Amino acid sequence: QVSTAVVEPYNSILTTHTTLEHSDVAFMVDNEAIYEVCRRSLDIDRPSYLNLNRLIGQIVSSITASLRFDGALNVDLTEFQTNLVPYPRIHFPLATYAPVVSSEKAYHEQMSVSEITSACFEPSNQMVKCDPRQGKYMACCMLYRGDVVPKDVNAAISIIKSKRAIQFVDWCPTGFKVGINYQPPTVVPGGDLAKVQRAVCMLANTTAIAEAWARLDHKFDLMYSKRAFVHWYVGEGMEEGEFSEARQDLAALEKDYEEVGTDTINDDDVSEY
Repeated sequence: QVSTAVVEPYNSILTTHTTLEHSDVAFMVDNEAIYEVCRRSLDIDRPSYLNLNRLIGQIVSSITASLRFDGALNVDLTEFQTNLVPYPRIHFPLATYAPVVSSEKAYHEQMSVSEITSACFEPSNQMVKCDPRQGKYMACCMLYRGDVVPKDVNAAISIIKSKRAIQFVDWCPTGFKVGINYQPPTVVPGGDLAKVQRAVCMLANTTAIAEAWARLDHKFDLMYSKRAFVHWYVGEGMEEGEFSEARQDLAALEKDYEEVGTDTINDDDVSEY
């Protein structure tokens, strides 16, 4: 829907392959998902990159807020890596942000901690299109900001756990890492987003994100099977082999996600222990 280049699948896969071994945590953002959030929650018929980037800006701001402001439970950037990445390659947390409220429709009544927490588990608020209900969570980090107290957070998380709607892998404790920052979200004056008292950004490492890789790989395959546009890259000094190497690496990444999502002990394996 918002695409600046037809070769985006090539660029995404080549970049991911090249940076996979060198980055500790990478937050994925899917233009289509953010486009839909803008249309649905902000009533913008034709979102522009400015609209998309303002929403992404809120997420970057939430992730780095603990470096800049004080709070009850501050989260250091290195803690994301420690708490969200079980294996070096599985380092693509899914970001979700709530509430996304348009300045025209600003609620007279602010959303409670429990409401914004529940909203984080709605696929419609995610920054990548995938369905976590079909996948398993490995780790979950909730970054609250504004008028939020630990008691309300504990109550909200208890409600989420009691619903049993979210499934964790069996080799990981169902722990939620929580950060609370007292600085409420700041919005661009005259922008699309309403000023709210409290907000939350959830970073979850879930196997469902493999759906996004599968979609990207499929788009790559459609073009690469015909070697479409490859000559532009070769003309810039790349070798064609780099394409297939990158694609194989991404296939391996999909497999990695599949493996971490499978239960550790199957009935067949029990006898071996």
